[in-house]
Amino acid sequence: MAAPTQGRLALTHLLVALFGMGSWAAINGIWVELPVVVKDLPEGWSLPAYLSVCVALGNLGLLVVALWRRLAPGKGEQVPIQVVQALSVVGTALLAPLWRHVAPVAGQLHSVAFLTLALVLALACCTSNVTFLPFLSHLPPPFLRSFFLGQGLSALLPCVLALVQGVGRLECPPAPTNGTSGPPLRIPERFPASTFFWALTALLVTSAAAFHGLLLLLPSLPSVPTGGPGPELQVATPGTEEEEEEEEALPLQEPPSQSVGTNHGPAPETHWWLSVQGACLLGLLAVTSALTNGVLPAVQSFSCLPYGRLAYHLAVVLGSAANPLACFLAMGVLCRSVAGLGGLALLAGLFGAYLMVLAILSPCPPLVGTSAGVVLVVLSWVLCLGMFSYVKVATSSLLHSRGRSALLAAGVAIQLGSMLGAGAMFLPTSIYHVFRSGKDCVDPCKP
Repeated sequence: MAAPTQGRLALTHLLVALFGMGSWAAINGIWVELPVVVKDLPEGWSLPAYLSVCVALGNLGLLVVALWRRLAPGKGEQVPIQVVQALSVVGTALLAPLWRHVAPVAGQLHSVAFLTLALVLALACCTSNVTFLPFLSHLPPPFLRSFFLGQGLSALLPCVLALVQGVGRLECPPAPTNGTSGPPLRIPERFPASTFFWALTALLVTSAAAFHGLLLLLPSLPSVPTGGPGPELQVATPGTEEEEEEEEALPLQEPPSQSVGTNHGPAPETHWWLSVQGACLLGLLAVTSALTNGVLPAVQSFSCLPYGRLAYHLAVVLGSAANPLACFLAMGVLCRSVAGLGGLALLAGLFGAYLMVLAILSPCPPLVGTSAGVVLVVLSWVLCLGMFSYVKVATSSLLHSRGRSALLAAGVAIQLGSMLGAGAMFLPTSIYHVFRSGKDCVDPCKP
């Protein structure tokens, strides 16, 4: 019966995409909401640096997964995935009523609830990297594309929600002739941050429901060892592992002759990282991850807020949206030249250097108070993050052709680079206050 089979395939692709949407939606949602909450939390412009450290510490969740696999070998990924999804749903649901709560720490007020829940969500999101994909290894390779499409939605949908919400604006009273001026007039967003977090919770509940739908639709997964659902959805069996690994080794399903370093097949997995090409790809992945996940996010508020809250809002939202768009571009047009990827990363680094200069000169960067300054800073963030995202996706795709050990090394490079980048920026932004913040309705740039 062709029609039911096609309908079941379409439903499975949809469920896989919704399942992938829940992987990083929580942290992506917090990032795009920063322009709204930064004005109300005591960390102020340093809040992105604190959040970068929370995301870096989220990698500790990988140790929990490793312990689970050691203590419960052969149990599959179903239980860890359910734990990850439960943490994501509960964490975002608690953010809605608690994100404003502060408490004294070492004599200073800090947004303890916001940062603690952000750490919990970071643990869940980082753990999803090593639980969601292994679960999908039981499905044919075409479903992996639907999963990555869902991961793109995990960044795109919170961006759309943030654009609808807006960022509000601040109106400063005119300079008084006598006496003191009145307080600044704050015009709020279309809906508050609590409503945003409730909407984010609904997205994560949808993703969790999609996963349980997959478990019902595919009874032959390891948790329920029964007969296969049909040839189109047949899961891995011991007799077909080599064929599936060979098919998955082709990045984006390209012919083997087009992949890098495959004149006579991929290099042996035990020696590939000793080659110059392998070292360059891993180094490129580590550096771009350090910049996009640690260094640049920590100073984004300092580079944007001098130009206004709207500039910060657009830079965060459009920059986050550039990530999934770059991933979609890589699915259609994949650069396979290491030199080409290095050149693209260098160009993105120039935009990053410009943004770093703006942050260093905060709160009086060039063109402050002009429309040209707003356009330049927003465009620089979008191009910088978009190009770096493309480089990371393309590099990961090239490493995919090297086998499982290459993907493991790529994951280590990404996480190590992210942790080093976030750790390197925390001291200058949050402890030594190298970057300076401004005050509402106060012009610090007057001579």
